[in-house]
Amino acid sequence: MADYNLEEKESFTVVGIGTELKSDYTDFAGINKEKADFWGAVEQDGRLNMLKDAAANDYIFAVNEAVNNKMMYYCGVMTEETVPEASRVIQFPKGEYLVVKGEEKTADELSTKLTGIAFGQVLPEAKDFAYVGGPNATVEMEQRSGSVYGEMWIPVVRK
Repeated sequence: MADYNLEEKESFTVVGIGTELKSDYTDFAGINKEKADFWGAVEQDGRLNMLKDAAANDYIFAVNEAVNNKMMYYCGVMTEETVPEASRVIQFPKGEYLVVKGEEKTADELSTKLTGIAFGQVLPEAKDFAYVGGPNATVEMEQRSGSVYGEMWIPVVRK
């Protein structure tokens, strides 16, 4: 089984800029392309830098959330500030989180790897806890030695 931890986290807020993912939820190649295109756009047009300027720390969040039966995806930061260009304030609940850690060459590769481990290995094999919905996120935490280090945070409940 993959390396993971269960961690208690306080509630926190992520302010994000989002897009609706149109690919079928089983079309991983399509979803990953949509996510990569979205990140390219927010980096190129300056919206990501605007979010970073309002951030409480250096963490960059890639958030997945179901909203009104739509698959939504956000780039965001932890902040208590109001960011006019943001499309959503995402509340993460206090509680237990599945945390999967990793390192890859790019943020996109990191997100794909951690999502695959969490949803493809850990959660299907978990006997003591389960994901029952709510926002989940890949958190880009730092760059070191030419790699991106981060974690995936998924709220879980005990079975």
